[in-house]
Amino acid sequence: MNLNRTSPDPAVVRALTPTGALRASINLGNPILAGRDPGSGEPKGVSIDLARAFAEHLGVRLELVVFDAAGKSVEAVAGEQADIGFFAIDPVRGADIAFTAPYVLIEGSYLVREDSLLRSNEEVDRGGTRVTVGKGSAYDLFLTRELKHASIVRAPTSPKVVETFIEQGLDVAAGVKQQLEADSRVHAGLRLLPGHFMVIRQAMGTPKSRGEGPAQALRDFVEDMKAKGFVAEALKRHGIEGASVAPAAC
Repeated sequence: MNLNRTSPDPAVVRALTPTGALRASINLGNPILAGRDPGSGEPKGVSIDLARAFAEHLGVRLELVVFDAAGKSVEAVAGEQADIGFFAIDPVRGADIAFTAPYVLIEGSYLVREDSLLRSNEEVDRGGTRVTVGKGSAYDLFLTRELKHASIVRAPTSPKVVETFIEQGLDVAAGVKQQLEADSRVHAGLRLLPGHFMVIRQAMGTPKSRGEGPAQALRDFVEDMKAKGFVAEALKRHGIEGASVAPAAC
């Protein structure tokens, strides 16, 4: 099935696939977007569905380049070891990566112990408060800029955040709301602070060095996938709750 309105420019296809295949950088550290099939162990999720659809649109073979952390996935695209990737939009990452508009919006939340005195997101940024985040994640980049008084402790990956939070006796864990909710069901005595401290704008991206043509082709593809209901259907198919399809780009 050709999900886009027009066939891609052959020059754009060549620029996007210098090895002849579309290498898609996949971060398994964000359960909203990707994970492993419990039966086969193969990667599955919204980002894999989008990567497969884009490869089909380009008429090329898909290669998944899989990582356990966002930072590693970003480095692969920025270093041209992958041709596209799936990331939260951030100005630091934007130095080397051309982003599309977001296709999914995800809440970033804080997790604390039941007996914590913290009751709201606004109370977290205080001297002496230690917040753990996944190294190189969107939350790491955002909170590094935003927190003026609290300190940051970086876990190796986002899925290790709550484990690090518990083992080191830290004050707050920050991450994807759904991941924190799942962890709180495994570890007793934890609670989420109400609301969210940020909304993560998940987008696709390609190395800026590939030029404007490939970047625009990827932007057009994402808008088409949102408009045709592909993203909404993928979220439903994978049983993802708490994430919403981003509005059309202006």
